[in-house]
Amino acid sequence: MFRWIGQRLGAFLERDHPAQQPLVAQDHAALTAAIRVGDVLLVEGRAKVSSAIKYLTQSTWSHAALCVKDLSAGDGQVDLVEVTIEDGAHRVPLSKYSGFNTRLCRAAGLSEDERTAVAQFMSDNIGLRYDTRNIIDLARYLLPTPPVPTRWRRKLLTLGSGDPTRAICSSLVAQAFESVHYPILPEIEMLREPTGRPLGTVWRQRHASLIVPRDFDLSPYFAVVKPTLHRGFDHHRIPWESPAAVENTAKSVG
Repeated sequence: MFRWIGQRLGAFLERDHPAQQPLVAQDHAALTAAIRVGDVLLVEGRAKVSSAIKYLTQSTWSHAALCVKDLSAGDGQVDLVEVTIEDGAHRVPLSKYSGFNTRLCRAAGLSEDERTAVAQFMSDNIGLRYDTRNIIDLARYLLPTPPVPTRWRRKLLTLGSGDPTRAICSSLVAQAFESVHYPILPEIEMLREPTGRPLGTVWRQRHASLIVPRDFDLSPYFAVVKPTLHRGFDHHRIPWESPAAVENTAKSVG
């Protein structure tokens, strides 16, 4: 019974609401040409669960997916692997997000083999399912703006039933980069002698369950790729509307 209720609750939380989409500033053709295997695509979602995640993380971005196939494959198809409540870890075409605001984040300095390994980690986890029997775990998203202090909001995303829960909110993407020892937002501790003399630093990965979509945007180790600029942008070619045309339109409407 709990699984049945959870499945329907998950479908309700992830139901798309296109009417709630703000202005889309993305050139999808440019994004398709620019994205590479191993890139992280952040998405400004429109579902109820998206509103809750954006509020809890104080960010525009509610979802993260990883590119596992780009145009270099030669068949004109770009594929992502993402994790959702309803479908778990699964493969989707990039075209799914053609009508969304997105941000493209690229890990700096990864070799081609490491990019392939990150993508393979995501592909190997296709089929991982979210535990929809945990109703409390899902119900946290019913209230888009839960009245909790800011310092507790990120931890609210990790409430629930363990490993299946940690596949939500970009955690699987974080684990993919951990598999090649690539940092996202690591904890960096300065080691010192009892006298106070510095001995160096030690880096620790944050637990994957604490990584949220905006962390790829904030990370100093990921570059933000602007597909429109990457493709070549010339502001001299913009067909700006003339002031006279605006004035004539206003008169005709009036």
